[in-house]
Amino acid sequence: MVVHPSTLDLSLTALFAGWAMTDEVQRRLAEQGFDELRFNDGVVIQHVLAAPLSITALAERMGVTQQAASKAVADLERRNLLRREPAPDDARTKLLHLTAHALAAVEATRVLRRELQEELVAEYGADRVGDARALLASVIGRFGGEDAIRGRRVRPPR
Repeated sequence: MVVHPSTLDLSLTALFAGWAMTDEVQRRLAEQGFDELRFNDGVVIQHVLAAPLSITALAERMGVTQQAASKAVADLERRNLLRREPAPDDARTKLLHLTAHALAAVEATRVLRRELQEELVAEYGADRVGDARALLASVIGRFGGEDAIRGRRVRPPR
């Protein structure tokens, strides 16, 4: 049986549309030389972008074990996206910082997302795109997701 997107419920349609747009951003990032980036890297990067964190604090924000956070950090360090530096007030504690390469990737991602949105506006019209964003933002608010977005604590459901 072939499923057409117009027959999906709103939650799946929004999810799959987000995935499709994110895949396109990932493809364009790779074209710009950021081919080592993966979608899940953003889960860690969003937390460190706000301010340097310890692995313990990162694990808490992500809702994972310290071991899982350490594994993710080690992978991001290998790919030159994170670095550890001693905390100014306690040299025993290491804080995670984004590298220049990671910051460039964040900026490239922001530009690409804006460009993609501009393309959608050109194709579908500003009113339709604005209405879609407003509806989805209202749905996020209805289910309490605004605080997670503001606090950079967005993660998939359990």
